[in-house]
Amino acid sequence: MPVSSKKILAVLGPTGSGKSRLSIEIAKKICGEIISCDSMAVYKGVDIATDKIPFTEREEIPHHLYDVAEAGTFFSAGLFRKMALEAIENILERKKIPIIVGGTGLYARALLSGMAEAPSRDDKLREKLKSIADKKGTPHLHSILQKLDKERALSITINDKVRIIRAIELRILTGRKFSEIASLNKYLPEDYQVKKICLYYPREILYKRIENRVDQMVQRGLFEEVKALYDSKKLSGPLSKAIGIKEIITCLEGNKKFEDAVAEIKQHTRNLAKRQLTWFKKEIELKWIVMDDEDERARILDEIERWSRGESYEW
Repeated sequence: MPVSSKKILAVLGPTGSGKSRLSIEIAKKICGEIISCDSMAVYKGVDIATDKIPFTEREEIPHHLYDVAEAGTFFSAGLFRKMALEAIENILERKKIPIIVGGTGLYARALLSGMAEAPSRDDKLREKLKSIADKKGTPHLHSILQKLDKERALSITINDKVRIIRAIELRILTGRKFSEIASLNKYLPEDYQVKKICLYYPREILYKRIENRVDQMVQRGLFEEVKALYDSKKLSGPLSKAIGIKEIITCLEGNKKFEDAVAEIKQHTRNLAKRQLTWFKKEIELKWIVMDDEDERARILDEIERWSRGESYEW
């Protein structure tokens, strides 16, 4: 199918909302390829914990940004944006439609709404700042940020060590305040035509889907996957804090029974879904799809197909 303009579709939503399966259905209808927008799916060897669509079930639809980073390394929104933009250009050159699929709101915003160019992490500087926080407390670190960038300090709570350290790091490395860095925001090229949908289930149904999904992950070998990564000493950095992994680690270290770890995974995943919904509700130009309304779902899918062909549609 020829593509008359640079169209991009984003299929967003909380975990458990059916994004992956629906995106494959859409990709077949509009001649698309999928770009994963999941901060954990980028890591190799983490398939069950991130609930990646198995290769055999992708129905020959190319999936990008799966398995692009080694477990135990750090992956940032900036790196995601760079790699996703490259994938988008390659897909468009093949006369296909890129479909951004995921629930990591920060990554979606960085790609679709733009982000400022900022230096990558400085491990030596971070270690110094962490040492200060350990000795004198995170509030003391926050007081340092207040002196360096008062406006940014007001937007970060006094105990949010991760964001405080990043804010101080940016101020020291760039010599600029956060507001100055943000003013240099880089947006998508103007000739890109972006449409965004967000999937939604009523909370009771969504939570039940999450619980069922966790049970399926356990049956597929979640414990064994995490143990293999743990034994190979690849569970460091962001992965060690990922839901579905951090709970199993406490189990492996003898601090929790397996059934209790599974119950925690379900609870933490429900909490994540709630946070994701809160995030997406703040995004603009999102078309919400209530997934348990078959008529509404079918109508939106029809409109997406019309949009992809350049025909008139009601959005």
